[in-house]
Amino acid sequence: MTSADDETPPAARGMRRNLASYGDPGFSLFLRKAFIKAAGYSDDALDRPIIGITNTFSDFNPCHGNVPRLIEAVKRGVMLAGGLPMEFPTVSIHESFSNPTSMFLRNLMAMDTEEMIRAQPMDAVVLIGGCDKTVPAQLMGAVSANVPAIQLITGPMLVGHHKGEILGACTDCRRLWGQHRAGHLDAEEMDVLSGRLAPTQGTCMVMGTASTMGCLVEALGIALPWTGTIPATHADRIRAAEASGRQAVQLATHGPTPRDLLTPAAFRNALTVLQAIGGSTNGLVHLAAIARRAGLSVDLDAFDAIGRSVPVLIDLKPSGDHYMEHFHWAGGVPKLMKELGDHLDRSAPTIDGRTIGEIADAAEEVPGQAIIRPASAPLKPFGGMAVLRGNLAPGGAVIKHSAASEALLRHTGRAVVFDSVEDMVNRIDDPGLDVQADDVLVLRNAGPKGAPGMPEAGYLPIPKKLAQAGVKDMVRISDARMSGTAFGTIVLHITPEAAVGGPLGLVRSGDTIRLDVAAREIALLVPDEELERRRAEWTPPAHLAEAARGYQHLYLTHVLQADEGCDFDFC
Repeated sequence: MTSADDETPPAARGMRRNLASYGDPGFSLFLRKAFIKAAGYSDDALDRPIIGITNTFSDFNPCHGNVPRLIEAVKRGVMLAGGLPMEFPTVSIHESFSNPTSMFLRNLMAMDTEEMIRAQPMDAVVLIGGCDKTVPAQLMGAVSANVPAIQLITGPMLVGHHKGEILGACTDCRRLWGQHRAGHLDAEEMDVLSGRLAPTQGTCMVMGTASTMGCLVEALGIALPWTGTIPATHADRIRAAEASGRQAVQLATHGPTPRDLLTPAAFRNALTVLQAIGGSTNGLVHLAAIARRAGLSVDLDAFDAIGRSVPVLIDLKPSGDHYMEHFHWAGGVPKLMKELGDHLDRSAPTIDGRTIGEIADAAEEVPGQAIIRPASAPLKPFGGMAVLRGNLAPGGAVIKHSAASEALLRHTGRAVVFDSVEDMVNRIDDPGLDVQADDVLVLRNAGPKGAPGMPEAGYLPIPKKLAQAGVKDMVRISDARMSGTAFGTIVLHITPEAAVGGPLGLVRSGDTIRLDVAAREIALLVPDEELERRRAEWTPPAHLAEAARGYQHLYLTHVLQADEGCDFDFC
């Protein structure tokens, strides 16, 4: 990766920025203009501020299906403001079309985005993204490149309908799949449902990772207010793209840069909003990675303290009952920030020159709406997430307790251990599996290096024989992630992961594990001397000793743990 100190001098703008090296800057500029004029550009156009526009459209990415129209609108906004728009492609990642997992590819997209911003002549850039890992990847790259940037979200899809019931990907995908596994829905009805759960282009319309990031970019101040939640299919989304293009031209001349915006105050605001929306646990990992690119860090204990004082105010699945389009028309993030009041740093700047406080004060008031709760009547009296520690997670773990079963938040049970995702797949539905409803399901070697790529396998399915008996939730713990759309009593991101020698690798089936969310504890009730004996016998997963090549080698060699955002150590 290029050093953050190796930046284009302030005087170099437009076509003179980031010249290719031929040993003669004059010739480099002459050659650049000669080639770009082959596309029909005039000197007048080429003398204007250049606004890069990331093109993350892909036939494999329905979450980004509206990107071509957004690019068209961004270009219109850029030209109306007197700039020259130039789109360029980058990696595009879709959650369900990324093997082994989208998280494995997030850092690749961040590197791609950073280096394309650095390599090409642009005075500002519009980052178009939506699906789970694309927005954090773009912000990671933009912070490192530190060229003025504005985030444009693709937007959530609209809700689906089935037999009079409102449906939403992907919380209802998981709920209905659980019913299918339990034998309550047959294959024919599941085929019908597969066409109704995601009825339009756009990202998941529940408070999953994509919607979480849509809210967080507003809280960080790097997207225009109200633009993080507009449905993908609505005309307002197109107008938001045009407005973002206009704003990018202002940024090209006057800034601010991403590092000007993404300050400690901005990250504290984002962490506060993350707790208040009942957001995805992935959001915490992504904020840690983005902060690290800005030379900052996310303090897990400080995040937990925010959750003790900031309640969940948004009534959205999986913590509540509604969907993103309802949140948007209830006032969106500005209205939420107004309700949060002094929990936020109201003086934090934003991309359009106003402070967070000024945006909150200007929030639309929607009579009778009940989606955005007042602080006096929250959906949950605590924030969405809690940080756990103990001898199983000395570096921390996280639980989304706003979407968990209250009866299981304090629980002691017998461990049923799966050594890998493959082991879980092979045994979870075995009728002979020794498992009971009050056991604790343990998945290990599913972290950043262990899987590799830290898949969203932390949402371990309920063993089929228990699901058929009516069991809907169990305590589940792992070093993996889970989708923000998921629900249940699930402890995630156990750090350090098992594959690098973390205590999770020492657990054996039959051990006793205690979860106490109120005490913020996850503990393995095994004597220390026994754990030391097991540690002496432990060996890492075989794939870590094998010679990897290409990007996998880079990933396995340099990826960090969840508490540092799973970024590469050299970034």
